[in-house]
Amino acid sequence: MRYTVIGAGGMGIQFGVLLQENAGCGVDFIDGWSENIEAIRAQNGAYVSQDGQDRHLVPIDVYYPEEYTGDPDVWIVFVKQHQLAGLLERCAPLFRSHQAVFSAMNGHGHFERLNGYFPADRIYGGTALIGAYVYGPGDFNFTGDVHAKAMNLCAYDGHTPESDPVERAIVEDFRAATLNPTVVEDFEGMCVAKIVFNSVLNTLCTMYRIRFGEFAAHPSAATLTERLVDEAYSAAEAAGITLLGTRESEVDTIMRTAAVAHPKHYPSMYQDLTRCRPTEVDYINGYLAQLGREHGSTCPLHEFLTDEVHLAEHAYAIHHPETI
Repeated sequence: MRYTVIGAGGMGIQFGVLLQENAGCGVDFIDGWSENIEAIRAQNGAYVSQDGQDRHLVPIDVYYPEEYTGDPDVWIVFVKQHQLAGLLERCAPLFRSHQAVFSAMNGHGHFERLNGYFPADRIYGGTALIGAYVYGPGDFNFTGDVHAKAMNLCAYDGHTPESDPVERAIVEDFRAATLNPTVVEDFEGMCVAKIVFNSVLNTLCTMYRIRFGEFAAHPSAATLTERLVDEAYSAAEAAGITLLGTRESEVDTIMRTAAVAHPKHYPSMYQDLTRCRPTEVDYINGYLAQLGREHGSTCPLHEFLTDEVHLAEHAYAIHHPETI
């Protein structure tokens, strides 16, 4: 399969580089961040490291949407939620009826937006427990070794790989790339379960500017996690959504990811905060709060954290005016 990644940030670069280097796939990259594109071109590739070690240059091809002429089998989309509409509009002339699209972005709403450009049976979703950090333009760090990476994958319309050679090929390529995919059957349950995961680690580690492992080491980490997970699961149940796993298994996954699999990781929301960019909290905790309001199961903790992160954005900009 040939892939083109829309969004050459930490996750987009990681997926694309692993597919290129481990699975032998042809991969191109499209981005809208001019400093990133120009840095990659000037150094003839992207610098990548693993947990801060073995920094090396990987040759890649990156393009602005308006100059790209490729025709991939599958698009891979990793863009911030608030940037997605604009970049998809720029890429729209490149989309063809025979192409498929995959995304494992954080938050809620991106698949509905992708469905405006691709039919439901050509959309594949994922939820990735895979960490990445952007040091700066053209310089990326992957967190967690090959055994720590894990992801779920499901067709947007719920069809199974047995009837779909494209989905089978994506799964095979992702396995060869060491992304460790697991195919699941419930698309909505998969996506909302990942939002619950992010609503704890991404949000709390961003507010307090700490790594996953530093959160897990605190005596109250498990209790905070249990309370946020319980509130989110109650909202999902009220909405008729069956999440993957149970409250207990979700808490275990969050704590194990933080303490064992990715202890050195800063979440992407933290990276946005410290660059004075809007965070995706409205698409994560804000989405869970809205889900609860709409179905009679209020989520005061998630409501509070949504406001708290926006306050943290405001406070960081006050204390770091040079970053704005």
